[in-house]
Amino acid sequence: MSIRFYITLLATLLILAGGNQLFAADAGEILIRMGDVLFARQDQTSRVKMILTDRNGNERRREAVAWQKGTNQHLFRFTAPAREAGIALLSLPDDVIYLYMPAYGRERRVASHMKSQSFAGTDLSYEDLEIQKYTEDFSALLIEQTETHYVLELTPRPGVQSGYSRIIAFVNAEHYYPETMKTFDRKGREFKVIEYLFEKKDDYWYAREVFITNLSRDHKTRVVFDDVRFDTGLEDEIFTIRNLMWQ
Repeated sequence: MSIRFYITLLATLLILAGGNQLFAADAGEILIRMGDVLFARQDQTSRVKMILTDRNGNERRREAVAWQKGTNQHLFRFTAPAREAGIALLSLPDDVIYLYMPAYGRERRVASHMKSQSFAGTDLSYEDLEIQKYTEDFSALLIEQTETHYVLELTPRPGVQSGYSRIIAFVNAEHYYPETMKTFDRKGREFKVIEYLFEKKDDYWYAREVFITNLSRDHKTRVVFDDVRFDTGLEDEIFTIRNLMWQ
């Protein structure tokens, strides 16, 4: 073979290698921009409605309130019906989650290996309710790009404990919020499909509704956020064990 052939081959390989590096860098940038959208506000307060639907179409309804500050403080408390009222979850920095059950009268810390379990019979796990910092906890690979979406494959970084072996995220190409996430369990099986309906308020994009379909048990949870308020100056004292146990 000629010298020209080897030079052409070498140049092609260098271009492909450079292209792969750019592809990976683009995926990381998309993930960062998605995080910027999800955590653009300083804090958020919401009233929450939940509709749980089983495989036979039977529905159960719940109500809750939720407070979020920054990327790592979150308090969620059920207010209705009476049998669930007072059940609360507190998410704090350094991967710390506390659960409060009024029937037991004390809080307990949720162990890392339990975070993939269902929270209070919903299709949300403890991990789902934890404030996720995707750019810190997951690596991203751009696997497809269309005019309307970036499709990212997210995998937990080394040392990160997650109930998901990977997540396929469909990110809005214009505004960079997630529209759909397909999650896979630790055995690589498709587990849940999470769909988001985003709206804009006070210059912030937020998830107005979230639809979770649990494929393993043919169960659905619809979450609706009402009376959403941003940047009200929530104090750190809200995100304490003492406040977690308040009813």
